[in-house]
Amino acid sequence: MDAKKLIYNLLCFLLVLCSFIYPCLSELCHPQDKKALLQIKKGFNNPHVFSTWDPNTDCCLHWRGVHCDEKNNRIETLEKYFGGGDLAGPIPPEIGDLPYLRTLWWHKQPNLTGPIPQSITKLKRLRYLVITWANLSGPIPDFLSEIKSLVSIEFSFNNLTGQIPSSLSRLPNLTGLVLDRNKLTGPIPDSFGEFQGSHFYLKLSHNQLSWKIPASLGNKDFNYVDLSWNKLEGGAAVLFGLNKTTQVVDLSRNVLEFDMSDVEFPKSLVSLDMNHNRITGSLPVGMTALDNLRGFNVSYNRLCGEIPVGGNLQSFDYTAYFHNRCLCGAPLERSCK
Repeated sequence: MDAKKLIYNLLCFLLVLCSFIYPCLSELCHPQDKKALLQIKKGFNNPHVFSTWDPNTDCCLHWRGVHCDEKNNRIETLEKYFGGGDLAGPIPPEIGDLPYLRTLWWHKQPNLTGPIPQSITKLKRLRYLVITWANLSGPIPDFLSEIKSLVSIEFSFNNLTGQIPSSLSRLPNLTGLVLDRNKLTGPIPDSFGEFQGSHFYLKLSHNQLSWKIPASLGNKDFNYVDLSWNKLEGGAAVLFGLNKTTQVVDLSRNVLEFDMSDVEFPKSLVSLDMNHNRITGSLPVGMTALDNLRGFNVSYNRLCGEIPVGGNLQSFDYTAYFHNRCLCGAPLERSCK
């Protein structure tokens, strides 16, 4: 081997060795992603926000709350949990400059304010959009329906107002919509029976939603439905059916008014709460076949008749049944004549 070739091979070896000893020479973080993250940090205008985001270090290796894809080293996840509430002000528009982002998960940031920025529609790979226990305001924007990759939207415990946009049902991959504990008004969109995702969970509790539960929801086999603490009226039988696989239904604290006698409940039910409504009729005998039922409450309604004997219905204490018009039988002390 001649001297030139020996020197060349030695230099190649040293370069490879240096890339392991001094990783800054071969930074994993994509420069465009790093630029966007630093702009996001600057946008919050707080020196304590993302304190580990040092421009002189690798964002894929050293920045807390940042996760990179192992194959292409592009930013795929931004997380912020219980960070002392140091995210203050509106979400910077540069959040849309992370084209490979799949998960945005910010929790317990009460000083995070303002509307959801439209720049978020640039995130064509975004699957999980979770901003909870914050102080977001304004409406739930219609433009969220443009992010076709979304699997889950969670905005619980915010100050969002206005009506829920019906366009969300056009998201082909959505399997979960969590909008509880806001100030939303108006009806549940009729289009919500058109969601395509399986094992769907719908949580709209603790808002000011009104009008009737849309009949179209009967077309959907929801896994989890929580519509409690609203102002919903009318019937709720559309949510049930022997052919469904629904596990949890909470309709408590509304003004629902329907006859429960002929409702057919799916055998998959694990929890059913309908307390504080205006439900009439009797408990159907078919409820004795609900072998998976572990949570149950129909108190503070207008039910009558004998509580069917069998299944798990006698395993719940009297508080699950009390304050009804003329309900009788165990576990209530009132006997049936």
